[in-house]
Amino acid sequence: MNTTARTTSTTAIVSLVFGIVCWIAIPIIGAIVAVVCGHVARTEIRNAPPGSIDGDGMAIAGLLLGYLHLALIAMFLLLVFTFLGGLAFFAHFFH
Repeated sequence: MNTTARTTSTTAIVSLVFGIVCWIAIPIIGAIVAVVCGHVARTEIRNAPPGSIDGDGMAIAGLLLGYLHLALIAMFLLLVFTFLGGLAFFAHFFH
């Protein structure tokens, strides 16, 4: 019986770890690392012989956490700039 050992993709692990860390410590950089490593891991897993590399679920989780965090940051910044821009507009004309 000759079976090959299945390994877990290191970049998938990194993606998941940074996906979690971006919510706690390093928001923007952590999210970007999670997204980039998630895409690299999924490509690595897809291009490997079938069943030789695990970690697709971890890569997807890292991608989801990273993209969700980036989307929330973008919405927050849009809200802040819209609100503060509106305040600046009214303060200028009604002063």
